[in-house]
Amino acid sequence: MNSEHYLYSTAIDLARLPPMRYNSALVKVVTNLLQKKIQNRTAKIGILGLGYVGLPLACEFAKVGFQVTGFEVDASKVASLLKGKSYIEDIPEQELRPLILKKALGATTDFSHLRKMDVTIICVPTPLRKTKDPDISFIAESAKAIARTLHPQQLVVLESTTYPGTTKEFVLPILEAGGLNVGKDFYLAFSPERIDPGNKQFRLANTPKVVGGITPACSHLASAIYASIVSQVVSVSSTESAEMVKLLENTFRAVNIGLVNEIALICDKLHLNVWEVIEAAATKPYGFMPFYPGPGLGGHCIPIDPHYLSWKMKALNFSARFIELAEEVNSHMPDYVLQKIVLALNYQRKSINGANILLLGVAYKSNVSDTRESPALDLYLLLSEQGAKVAFHDPWVKSIELGAKRITGKPYSPALLQAMDAVVLTTAHRAFDAKEILKHSRLLIDTRNMTRGLTSKKLVRL
Repeated sequence: MNSEHYLYSTAIDLARLPPMRYNSALVKVVTNLLQKKIQNRTAKIGILGLGYVGLPLACEFAKVGFQVTGFEVDASKVASLLKGKSYIEDIPEQELRPLILKKALGATTDFSHLRKMDVTIICVPTPLRKTKDPDISFIAESAKAIARTLHPQQLVVLESTTYPGTTKEFVLPILEAGGLNVGKDFYLAFSPERIDPGNKQFRLANTPKVVGGITPACSHLASAIYASIVSQVVSVSSTESAEMVKLLENTFRAVNIGLVNEIALICDKLHLNVWEVIEAAATKPYGFMPFYPGPGLGGHCIPIDPHYLSWKMKALNFSARFIELAEEVNSHMPDYVLQKIVLALNYQRKSINGANILLLGVAYKSNVSDTRESPALDLYLLLSEQGAKVAFHDPWVKSIELGAKRITGKPYSPALLQAMDAVVLTTAHRAFDAKEILKHSRLLIDTRNMTRGLTSKKLVRL
């Protein structure tokens, strides 16, 4: 009899013991059995959600020897992965294809296969509703799918960003509804995702992973699984603390960006160059960290995550004033850029109504194709509402969806720039040559300081 079979048999025998002895003996045996599977890479891992967070995570586990299955409701993503084709820039096909070919990584839309998993990790979206209240419906559906097949010796980890208390107060009751007990029969933890699309310096493997479990055994096993793929695991005392860590990280950025956006508005009133002010302040070797203004916040975290914390605090009759003020400033930035464009056209005796305007970049950040919450999309709609004829070019994005419309980008050329009444630099893609763009544009509004060092009467900076 091998050791794994012995432990499993022992676990069954101990399950027949009285509850007090069950708590002390069986838990240790079952924990040891799952930990052994993690250590020898025989644990089967399921990743729910194969987007910007889930797919890189699945690949990392597959690369170190685990058998990984991705669960996805989007059949087109599953079909693409099974052909070895990546739809995420951070996962090149030469990295993905070998994992698929040797069957270290698979994908399916059939969630019944969750019953075969030893570890399941939830990496689904957590958007905001139109009322800016948290929408955790994807987490709810994932938890219900896992609960239908939940079995002893299984670890469940939530990575989706959410408000403090979600794992313990919302996910745990769903999983325990079938009669299994956390910390005894199965294990539950929260570990905030730290994926920065396009970041070549800090990838998943060299970014510390924070883990908080419902019980110490939960934390221990969650730390063990992540220690197989990251250089450092940081364990905190609870799932609530781990959830709060993620919100602090992104609220910190949102508030500081809100501050510097307001500084940009102040500098405009004082006829000062905000970029010059920030660069000079950044020379201070202590007590200052530079943040930069822009046309608004974008991405899957910074514009959204602070609302989760603000919403939670409102439920406790507490006003998160810094967060709410920063959101007010940041959400105003597309309108501020619109005003800049209107005034710049006015100085050239042109109306925004009927003007041909080109947005250069619709991705929310440089050198990625991610358009989630991109301020360029807000600006596109604002300009259209004013009667402008808006087009865009983005070397990373072929088309965008605005409402029911699918809009295709224009191919870049000097002639395209020359045909526009105004060109707006909205994303600082490396492919953009600011000097050439300025040369061929009649009017250039730079929201990203890409024209640093250049001067021209037809140049307007944020």
